[in-house]
Amino acid sequence: MSTWLRWLVPGLGVKRWFGILLAGVTLLGVGVAYFLLDIYRTTPGEDLLPVLNVATLRFFPRPVRVIIFIALGLGLVIWGFWGLNRALLNPFLRKDRHLVDQIAEFRRLERGSRVVVMGGGHGQATLLRGLKTHTYNLTAIVTVADDGGSSGRLRQSLGILPPGDIRNCLAALSNDEALLAQLFQYRFNNDTGLDGHSFGNLFISALADVTGSFEEAVAESGRVLSVHGRVLPATLHNIKLVADVQLPNTMNQIRVEGESSIPEMPGRVRRVYLEPNNPPAFPPVIQAILAADLIVVGPGSLYTSILPNLLVPDLLAALRSSRALKVYVVNIATQPGETSDYGVSEHISVLADHIDEAVFDIIVCNNRHDGILPKGVEWVKIDEQAATHPVYSADLLDVEHPWRHDSEKLAKVLMDLLYERTGPLID
Repeated sequence: MSTWLRWLVPGLGVKRWFGILLAGVTLLGVGVAYFLLDIYRTTPGEDLLPVLNVATLRFFPRPVRVIIFIALGLGLVIWGFWGLNRALLNPFLRKDRHLVDQIAEFRRLERGSRVVVMGGGHGQATLLRGLKTHTYNLTAIVTVADDGGSSGRLRQSLGILPPGDIRNCLAALSNDEALLAQLFQYRFNNDTGLDGHSFGNLFISALADVTGSFEEAVAESGRVLSVHGRVLPATLHNIKLVADVQLPNTMNQIRVEGESSIPEMPGRVRRVYLEPNNPPAFPPVIQAILAADLIVVGPGSLYTSILPNLLVPDLLAALRSSRALKVYVVNIATQPGETSDYGVSEHISVLADHIDEAVFDIIVCNNRHDGILPKGVEWVKIDEQAATHPVYSADLLDVEHPWRHDSEKLAKVLMDLLYERTGPLID
């Protein structure tokens, strides 16, 4: 069946509006014909369009007859277009917002700044949740060094890249996050035989088998979830994170292998590495970095979420070459096992030791310290040494969870910094 004829299939709710449009165009044409051809100046037997010689309209003056046809036709055309648009768009509209508002917002976000966010864990998902209200041109670059929990088990048993952090980002960028976040974050209990696995991890793993590649599975997952933006693995290689950890009360260091093992080891992390140490970056990641207006690294676990991305050589080279505004977001609170007793200056020092902190144009940190933190967690504070760097501080606190960033506050600060540099996009 022809594509055009398929529009006439019953149940689509569009045929009536096609009919109204046709009637409106016909009447509009009749009115224009009255006006242009001046048919009523001829004798009744010489009418050019006898069918238009309607006796019931004879008692109206000629201009009134023209207006009747033109006005009625134009009204039907407008009504038909309105109804057809509603019929086509209704399945995709939110019932609590006006159509014009939704279209205006979509166009604004569609033309928004190109923003790249690097990291992993809940911090990256939190930031994406805030940024998607400013732009749809988002790219999340996610570490694939995770080897713990459900992701680690799937990585070992199926030989795929860990899907956990990618799942969090997809849920955060989803158009229907309230429901899909719950579904994707749902974990099966011990009685099911799938104990500890999340539905989202299994979903992405199944798609990887169906599509034949992990990157295609992530892309298809984004389409299924109606994601605004992209989620990309930093590399497609099977990498392992390794750390040199200084043991407590001694100068001795030991080598710890595995992302999940590093925070569990008592002592202080001195340096982290990737094995193999030269994995190629996923090509779309490089393209996104070089095309970005704003690149945000963090928030997230410094050693196990942020640095594994930056240690991919091609990715780091692209970051250095990019002309985007490059921002590092410092965590609000310390992380036991990784950044205990760290202030802003310690974060900067770690970046300098691994990649050179001069890569970043500005360091963003929180300056509000009130609320009750979990046991063993402290505020990450700005010290005198940090003040010698390009640091921007603001209230970024989530009052309900003071050890986390507020997604809206953080996103607004970052976009304001970008607009201060480039000026806002003008429609």
